[in-house]
Amino acid sequence: MSQPLFESTIQSLPLLGRGKVRDIYAVDNDKLLIVTSDRLSAFDVILQDPIPYKGRVLTQLAMFWFGRLGHILPNQLTGIAPEDVVDPQERDQVAGRSLVVKRLKPLPIEAVVRGYIIGSGWKDYQKTGKVCGIELPAGLPMAARLEKPLFTPSTKAELGTHDENIDFAQCEALMGTALATKAQAAALQLYSEARDYAASRGIIIADTKFEFGLDNGGTLHLIDEALTPDSSRFWPAEGYREGISPPSYDKQFVRDYLETLDWDKTAPGPRLPKDVIEKTSAKYLEAYERLTGEKLPL
Repeated sequence: MSQPLFESTIQSLPLLGRGKVRDIYAVDNDKLLIVTSDRLSAFDVILQDPIPYKGRVLTQLAMFWFGRLGHILPNQLTGIAPEDVVDPQERDQVAGRSLVVKRLKPLPIEAVVRGYIIGSGWKDYQKTGKVCGIELPAGLPMAARLEKPLFTPSTKAELGTHDENIDFAQCEALMGTALATKAQAAALQLYSEARDYAASRGIIIADTKFEFGLDNGGTLHLIDEALTPDSSRFWPAEGYREGISPPSYDKQFVRDYLETLDWDKTAPGPRLPKDVIEKTSAKYLEAYERLTGEKLPL
């Protein structure tokens, strides 16, 4: 196993902030350096144990999708190598896990698309027969494939709190009808093309979330990460059937372990056993290899 990176310590650039997984630095007025660590959060708590290769998988898989889906809308990439914007002794921290991106104005929503009914969507449906205000046929089983993918946006929560699902009318109220409609169309097209490709690789993308941003000219861009095990629910096709929550390639493996503990889901989180760390790392690597057909470049 490579030495995992829990937190970057870049001194040559100003640190703007740390999220659950990513550390963000200013390169200049127009560009940012995003370093994807190996941190893992569960139930909105950042766990103490990093997952080897996780940051590299997230970065390299997002790069794969940015390239594959670039015809749909522009993305955040600048083409500048992260190693070129930090001091030589800091290059090991950024290699393979970082991106130099455009500074863009993020939209105030997460653009969630659901192709199957699972997770919070399933809970919503059980209570109301709807998902984010969208009425669905009665009697759908858990994990059923939806006739058409649903755009179900959510608000962006502060670190340590939960996102809230909203309906399209609330999305329009937040950012205007024209931009909400544009984000909806882009998210549905991105998901549909990715879903069809992933199916050819034996992976079901049950749902995913996209982040969008605007440049100074008002052009919509795909930003943050895209179609990774952290932002998506990936199911191996061979393990899928309706009526159960299928096995997945995301951090559900860690969540399932944590659910067996007497933990109140507040920080600090419990330490993870070595076998849980190794199996989680292996799941991230397998997702990358199945989707791209290649080994992760290390």
